[in-house]
Amino acid sequence: MTLNIPFDNSYARLPAQLFSLQNPVPVKAPKLIAFNHSLANDLGITADDDEALAQVFAGNQTPDGATPLAQLYAGHQFGHWNPQLGDGRAVLLGETVGPIGRRDIQLKGAGRTPYSRGGDGRAWLGPVLREYVISEAMHALGIPTTRALAAVETGETVIRERALPGAVLTRVASSHIRVGSFQVLAARKDLDGLRALYEYAVDRHYPQTQSPVEFLNAVATAQAELVVKWLSVGFIHGVMNTDNCAISGETIDYGPCAFMDDFHPMTVFSSIDHQRRYAYSNQPDIIVWNMAQLATSLVPLMPDQDDAVASFTAAVHAIPAQIQRLWNAAFSAKIGLQSSQEGDHALITDLLELMANQGADFTNTFRTLATGKARDQFHDPLAFDIWHERLQRRVVPEADPKAVILATNPAIIPRNHHVEAMIVAATDGNFAPFHRLNDALSRPFEERSEVIDLTQPPQQNERVHQTFCGT
Repeated sequence: MTLNIPFDNSYARLPAQLFSLQNPVPVKAPKLIAFNHSLANDLGITADDDEALAQVFAGNQTPDGATPLAQLYAGHQFGHWNPQLGDGRAVLLGETVGPIGRRDIQLKGAGRTPYSRGGDGRAWLGPVLREYVISEAMHALGIPTTRALAAVETGETVIRERALPGAVLTRVASSHIRVGSFQVLAARKDLDGLRALYEYAVDRHYPQTQSPVEFLNAVATAQAELVVKWLSVGFIHGVMNTDNCAISGETIDYGPCAFMDDFHPMTVFSSIDHQRRYAYSNQPDIIVWNMAQLATSLVPLMPDQDDAVASFTAAVHAIPAQIQRLWNAAFSAKIGLQSSQEGDHALITDLLELMANQGADFTNTFRTLATGKARDQFHDPLAFDIWHERLQRRVVPEADPKAVILATNPAIIPRNHHVEAMIVAATDGNFAPFHRLNDALSRPFEERSEVIDLTQPPQQNERVHQTFCGT
């Protein structure tokens, strides 16, 4: 057996109050479902034995060089402060330094930790496969995200509404430092811990920054770019709590996430988001709110508190305009424009309003702008024709709008009904739909006849109206 993971565990060298040393809890009968060999190569991991992979990535064997730990953080959950959260069902094995740089390797569903708050520390198969599929799809779409390295069956049952098969996901991230990682230290007035985390985060993610304000600006820019990319593909995170907001600017924690089928700005899938706080169109406002919480946590690091508040306030107030500029550029490209000009915003928003009023499919409407078939997405195609004449007058003759559209708009996304069907099949022991979906989503901008069924919106009886957290 060969399994080599080049660990260099810098987070474990931080002050002890930032984490708890914690080994994964072994499982009964681990069996490998999937291993991402391409990602493993990027991490500098060598492996050639499925049984060994199952043992390690289920948590039954601790690999050489690992320093397993559970991270401490707090957070605002749906706007309500929770003073201590932390990794309640995840264990960070350590960090690798490979061809793509430093990356965390974390097991999700690895058993109870000091932060489990009464939970069982486990994950069931459905959320594990959902995160594997959607995080890898996001990567293929070019959207910053955590990655999936492995999925393993545990041979045990997990009790949720009923007994369900257990599984463990191995997640890879630039880091697992969250806004909530800063919040918990600031709330506890642990200035030494807060400064140590800040200096570590600067060195790991934003070494070009020279002050907490510059650090906030860098994090905010990464978050603004991320949220606009979500919006551009119709993605709804579903649980944008501050503990689910990674300062690296990666998408993290694929709980009740979903991609829209028919467009509506207030679309929500999460079963617990009763107030639509994290609806599709609210995501830009929420990321600004999250950045304000990060700013508040960084204030104690500044020598002059009054000046700090003024500087951070100005930085936070600048984020919405930044998001709007990025949105204008992203959605201009989605309709085939190579640059954003005055008047384009109205052109785009008028299309979105038309789509919302007529229930047009988000992904397929934009994609078919390149083929002349977008009008088929509308109940009243004449209304679309009027809008399309405006677009044609805007496109400059020498431009190639079709190429821009096809390069910007995916042909395939992880549609909810296909993800749910894949989970149902896997729960019954059939992993073929899981592997097929992963393959189809790995090349999202290609037209492939063999996966055309996976590009279709759901029939009325196939619609998924709610998604759920894995806990």
